[in-house]
Amino acid sequence: MAERGPVSVRIEDVHVSFGRTRVLTGVSLHIEPGEFFAFLGPSGSGKSTLLRAIAGFGPTPAGRILIGDQDVTTLPPWKRNVGMVFQSYALWPHMTVRKNVAFGLEERKVAAAEIRRRVDAALELVGLSEFGERRPAQLSGGQQQRVALARTVVVEPRVLLLDEPLSNLDANLRVQMRRDILELQRKLALTTIFVTHDQEEANTMSDRMAVLNDGVIQQVGVPMQLYDRPANLFVADFLGTANVLEGRFAVEHGRSRFRDESGIEMPINDVVKYESGAVMFRPQNLTIQSPGSGHAAGIVPLPGTVQYVEFLGSIVRYAVAVGPHVILVDASHRQGDRVFPQDAAVEVGVDPACVITLAQ
Repeated sequence: MAERGPVSVRIEDVHVSFGRTRVLTGVSLHIEPGEFFAFLGPSGSGKSTLLRAIAGFGPTPAGRILIGDQDVTTLPPWKRNVGMVFQSYALWPHMTVRKNVAFGLEERKVAAAEIRRRVDAALELVGLSEFGERRPAQLSGGQQQRVALARTVVVEPRVLLLDEPLSNLDANLRVQMRRDILELQRKLALTTIFVTHDQEEANTMSDRMAVLNDGVIQQVGVPMQLYDRPANLFVADFLGTANVLEGRFAVEHGRSRFRDESGIEMPINDVVKYESGAVMFRPQNLTIQSPGSGHAAGIVPLPGTVQYVEFLGSIVRYAVAVGPHVILVDASHRQGDRVFPQDAAVEVGVDPACVITLAQ
């Protein structure tokens, strides 16, 4: 009997190779029923290959892929009952919107009356009820994206797969479409897996995400958790802007301390059990002020010189030379606030509570 309601997706020790090139290595994940899950990583990290393995495209992987309780590892795509939205939308240009949406149902030999009902419902769901007789070339990029979504959900898939579906849209439309896609996913309570290289998309849309690099999962978790507590240097650097200093750790008077080769040192709130590694702190967690103006208790002052200043609207980003390092500091911009000029002497304030330690 077919499962009702949202289903889980389990990936167990999956390996994928193209010839002698290993693309995925020992990938294991458990995606919860109804979850919006993102695969995030740079080009060539293996995220699209992993999505296609779930869909049944490409070589049969080593390991297992289960949708609900069904092992689909060796099943062809048409027997998995998953829906995939491609980056290019893949709409038939000679067909009307209605015919594009109905295509999958017609291939499944669904009765004509049922096709009409389901197509009407799908077009209403994506807000295109009045566009059924138009062709794709007569639609905007966002409308074409909605047609692709309607065509996918109309067949009532168990899992919705999205392969960078927003990359062809301009910035403002991407923001609107990611809200629309998330709203649609919540309405349908449909387990959804989303591939992107854009961390903003992953942060704003996903319940959880997996960061991939070189075919290996680096970390899995809630977006804010991964950003605040990255597991390694790759995740720290890939998820936003990070200041990273490499050096050594020691325990003094029961508390860990960090010191790098240039002489920068600071107390560490984490209990560090390794001797060498790195510390990471985000630009927005730092302060910048004139030398000698005083810092709050516990803040570590790092004297330096402003190399350059970037005005980014809501923030002013400073690049400050501190010894051999360039440390980025983001200060909130308010009209009338003082801006430190290039070559100004400043002090960067580091709060040990916002410093993350990473093993090498």
